[in-house]
Amino acid sequence: MIFRLGNLYKLHMMIARARQKLNKEGRVKIKIVKLLATACLAFFVTGLVGPAVADVFIKPTRSDDGLYHHKWFKDSFLDLKDDLQEADEAGKRLAIIFEQVGCIYCKKMQTEVLAEKSINDYVRKNFDVVQMNLWGSRNVTDFDGKVMPEKALAKRWGVIFTPTIVFIPEFAALSSGKPGHEIKVASMPGAFGGLTFKAMFEWVKAKGYEGNEHFQKYVINKMNKRRTQ
Repeated sequence: MIFRLGNLYKLHMMIARARQKLNKEGRVKIKIVKLLATACLAFFVTGLVGPAVADVFIKPTRSDDGLYHHKWFKDSFLDLKDDLQEADEAGKRLAIIFEQVGCIYCKKMQTEVLAEKSINDYVRKNFDVVQMNLWGSRNVTDFDGKVMPEKALAKRWGVIFTPTIVFIPEFAALSSGKPGHEIKVASMPGAFGGLTFKAMFEWVKAKGYEGNEHFQKYVINKMNKRRTQ
């Protein structure tokens, strides 16, 4: 009887271990199934969202001089007064961007910030953009009529960092006989995030420089509005 009870106990233990093993294997299988399901879902969602996300960004091209630019940048003869007048006639403002080859911040601005569709659309619609090479040798006619290479213009305007965006007043407000750095209404030295970058263009377009709201306060108010939405 004792032998039989011992065997019965052993059999019970064997069954219990078998159940534990099956339960463990079952849990492993369930985990594998869940992982596979998650992977399939991720693949499916990526397939749906991927193209939409890609459409949000507008890829710039690279010029022969090595600078990134967007196709709608102004193909200028580099007579800045003429560029300003043409922008004014088109109902736009004029922005002049100084960049240099190998500048990681310039690349970031072109490929990440300005590449964002909402920003790209706004700037393209409201501004003519003339791109300058900080070390370039193309001749440029400044607003006061003086002609010099791009690198000399950058030095004259005090541009020491890239990217630097210089915003010019409307043609009607142009001061006769003065160079660009004396008539500019605003400048943006350095690479900023999308919100600040777009805000500067909006602020210039709205002539915020003529009002009492400093640009920094304009940005803060804009950020606060976004938080409350």
